[in-house]
Amino acid sequence: MQRRLITGKRKVDAAEAEVPSVGTSRGKKSKTSKNHPETGKPSAAQGNSKSNSQDDSKWPDYFKEVSICKDALNTVLAFCTSRKQFATSFDSLRASVEGLLKRLLARVAEIKVLVPELLTFAYTPANHLKFNSSTQQRTSQEDVYSDYANNARPTSYDESDHVLVLEMDDSMVRKKKLLTDSQVVLQPLDPASLKQLIEKRNAQFFGAIEEYEACPDAEDPVTLLVALARDHIPLTITSTGDEAEPQNIPDPENRRSIDGIVEEIYEQKWYQDQIKYRRTFDAKPGSIGTVDPPLSDSIRAALLDARKISTLYTHQATAIAALSQGKNVIVSTSTASGKSVIYQVPLLRILEQDEGAKALFIYPTKALAQDQKAALEQLLACCPGLEHIPISTYDGDTPQDARPTIRDTASVLFTNIDTIHASILPHEERWRRFLKNLKLVAVDELHYYHDMLGSHVALVMRRLRRICVAVGNRHIRFVSCSATISRPKEHMKTIFGLEDVEAITQDEAPSGRKEFLLWRYPDVSKASPISEATRVMSYLMKRGIRVILFCRTRKSCELAMKSLRTTLSMEQRYDILDKVKPYRGGYQPSERRQIEQEAFSGRLLGLVATNALELGVDIGVLDAVIVCGFPVSVASFRQQIGRAGRRARDSLAIYVAEQSGTDSHYVAYPDDLFDKPTSDLVVNLESPVIIEAHLQCAALEMPLSSDDARWFGPLTKTICENNLVRDQEGWFHTHPKHLPHPAGALSIRGAEEEKYAVIDVSSSGFGVKGRILEETEVSRALFELYEGAIFLHQGKTFLVKEINHDSKQARLVRTDVGWITTPRYFHFRISDPIQTWRIREVKASPRRALYGRVDVRTIVYGTLLTARCLHYVADVDMPPYENITTGMWLDVTKEALHFLDIEAISRAEAIHSASHAFLNQFPMAGDLRTECKPIEKEMKATESARKRPARLIFYDPVGRSIGGVAAKAFDHGTSPSDFLIHALEAVTSCDCLEGCENCILSSLCRKGNEVMSKRGALVILKDILGIPLGEPEPIEDEDVDPRPLTVIEAPSVGIAEGVVVEKYDA
Repeated sequence: MQRRLITGKRKVDAAEAEVPSVGTSRGKKSKTSKNHPETGKPSAAQGNSKSNSQDDSKWPDYFKEVSICKDALNTVLAFCTSRKQFATSFDSLRASVEGLLKRLLARVAEIKVLVPELLTFAYTPANHLKFNSSTQQRTSQEDVYSDYANNARPTSYDESDHVLVLEMDDSMVRKKKLLTDSQVVLQPLDPASLKQLIEKRNAQFFGAIEEYEACPDAEDPVTLLVALARDHIPLTITSTGDEAEPQNIPDPENRRSIDGIVEEIYEQKWYQDQIKYRRTFDAKPGSIGTVDPPLSDSIRAALLDARKISTLYTHQATAIAALSQGKNVIVSTSTASGKSVIYQVPLLRILEQDEGAKALFIYPTKALAQDQKAALEQLLACCPGLEHIPISTYDGDTPQDARPTIRDTASVLFTNIDTIHASILPHEERWRRFLKNLKLVAVDELHYYHDMLGSHVALVMRRLRRICVAVGNRHIRFVSCSATISRPKEHMKTIFGLEDVEAITQDEAPSGRKEFLLWRYPDVSKASPISEATRVMSYLMKRGIRVILFCRTRKSCELAMKSLRTTLSMEQRYDILDKVKPYRGGYQPSERRQIEQEAFSGRLLGLVATNALELGVDIGVLDAVIVCGFPVSVASFRQQIGRAGRRARDSLAIYVAEQSGTDSHYVAYPDDLFDKPTSDLVVNLESPVIIEAHLQCAALEMPLSSDDARWFGPLTKTICENNLVRDQEGWFHTHPKHLPHPAGALSIRGAEEEKYAVIDVSSSGFGVKGRILEETEVSRALFELYEGAIFLHQGKTFLVKEINHDSKQARLVRTDVGWITTPRYFHFRISDPIQTWRIREVKASPRRALYGRVDVRTIVYGTLLTARCLHYVADVDMPPYENITTGMWLDVTKEALHFLDIEAISRAEAIHSASHAFLNQFPMAGDLRTECKPIEKEMKATESARKRPARLIFYDPVGRSIGGVAAKAFDHGTSPSDFLIHALEAVTSCDCLEGCENCILSSLCRKGNEVMSKRGALVILKDILGIPLGEPEPIEDEDVDPRPLTVIEAPSVGIAEGVVVEKYDA
């Protein structure tokens, strides 16, 4: 395959000893290093264990010369590894290596061909090496921070400066020691480890040469190696500061087919069997329907002029007809099936008949509301007779002085459920004219509302319908749109409290051919999923493919953007870098709107986003989606990959699997991603705590009576009598303790955290205060914002210079460094019950379930500084993040712990797995937390200062907010026994060997399901349910885990006065 060179670079002959000192290149690996070009056998360089002492006398002289060069490099680099105080550039090594060789250094490219995973030989931006230039040993954290902070000064460098880096992988002897070293600077390798490192490198090299020696007679191994080496020589550019002439990016409208591009991936030299599964979904033609009664000429003209729509698909026509007949409708079809037309066209019909009609369009996010508002404005502008219809956004960002005008004049309101709950319904007397004329309520993305949020939304919708009926409006039509979900009809009935709903689930929109690839690096311990995802993303963008990369967290989103920025800059592909943007929560609204507009206009080639773009904001045509790490659910996964191919073109979806247990499950069973039905969406309408909170709100809107059970269920009368105030006429009013604004005290999305302002002061000075980059929640700020930290924003690095916890402001300066800071791996959460408020029996068991106050403390001891293969650990003086919340817990008995010890089952693995098994059976698990520890904490080789109590604990994540989910788990049915029994049945009946998502793995686990044991889960669940464990099977002494225990018998927790054991009621 012919190599593509960047204009302005020159090649250096493979035999040259002189290697340029500045420039850029992409080091390329030979596919021969993985499979021999003729024999197809695996390369010995991938793990051959032959000793370097074996006979090499038969090698050609050329190979011997390469080996001598390798020996010299190995010796010098091993010495550098033992110190790790400076970056190993070619210039810094050259004199030492040539001193050993007694001649000029050459044959480095040949070594790169033979052992590509072992050797790094490529140009790197100079600023990425500014980590610790001094070779003097540091002894305190202040020294380390001072040193790297001085290097992290505001940027004024020339981006064209690059250094030729020459490094060998040292993870084979340093990896296990890296994160357990308690010193500020990693200690030098001892002589034994140094010798082991050299021998392992020699073994890899020897095996690689043996592989090349095994070439068929028809191919000369020396000729082959020389030819391949030419492709591994770094290329240079002139250091004048001028950018290289950009290569042409193919027009996305005239790009190659996806199938052709995928086939081309197999031929790339960096491809090493990463594609573990491939599936093709054939193109599907659309089905055209007719609307009865037919649309007016004005509406047809508006659709054609505004949207280029001349016909409607069958599912669109069916839904519009049903709404015209007065039915309530839900449309549950795939992404990009034209669902917005389904409620926009009925609105136009209603307005044609009655210009005084009102409509509410409800969206889960403000961005989606703005997007759809612009689409409706365009449609109305093209509809003769309706151009003057006023539509407005009404949400938390609406200025107070503009609200009365909007309330009195707007025909269509674009809003969210939070505003209806906290602003419209509490002031229903001001909204009566609007509510009396309300004809259409449309709720988009209905699948978004489930679990705790769904429960709140369902009760808000009942409050809205109750007020509308009270003002004489009984003829509202409700329509909702959703991604493909199970039982959509039942879900809409539950959310709206309706009896008559028509569900339309057959997607009749056309779709293009879609290729799906499951991608995983063969050796996941040596490859970052982010680096794999960004490499594929860069490859696709260079071929004119518009692509979005979904990341699981904000941090991974920023790291991916940083990776792209670094790689594309090194390659001088600023033409592509200018067309890539990150998108996540936390950015300023104006910044997000600008990115959305650039994406919609087609200017962008790439987006790196969190699930903030999972919902249906129109960001234009996308050709490919990359999902880095499994999202929360299969439904979310399908929603994300559905973002590509939105206009019937062929498209590509790539799932880059991480190392977690959930990802590993789908690597083993990829068909589950598409063939397994999605779980039912759960909405709990039986919790007295949630119902009471909304009854307090409803009573302020309009006094309640026992008849209101039609809206709020059978618990209404009891709750009103016990928790509200009855007047002389029998009406119930809000309890005084909730006045004057009960809705203000009820956050339907959970208690909001305070936020820190992240301020860029790089250009601040006299009269300039800096600009706010974003706002970060306290729980994030404690681990990302501390003096000396590197903060990422849009893939750019900023140094935290000052943080003020009183004003909640962090002041940053722009810098450009090649390292990042992350909380040290010794950070953990401690979840300790403080006081017991309630105790319940467990069915047919002497054990007890307890509920009460829980103290959750998160502690970070230090930060890990990482730059290429340089690592430093520095202490951080940060107060713990403390959160007083509520939770339930179940203690594990001493007998069960003894049983685990005898059977050599890790206590930590057993408790963690049993906790997951419980949560997998609890419908609102997404709104509950348990104690998940990293493997470094649970499997410590040294004594731990804090021993973890042996208990299953589940707590509310946001403090003592109203409607705590832990209380629901404790109160459900007769007791938590129901979930425990179902969990035991699921684990017992599951056919898997080590555990899967159907029994003990959880996509919600923040530590990647690393500490797991299916056998252990069975022991814990049986113990709590009072089921005999039987006799343990003793193990041999050599199977006993020598590590100290990190889990001990749980101490008793103090009980509040007057608490009695609640009996199990069968």
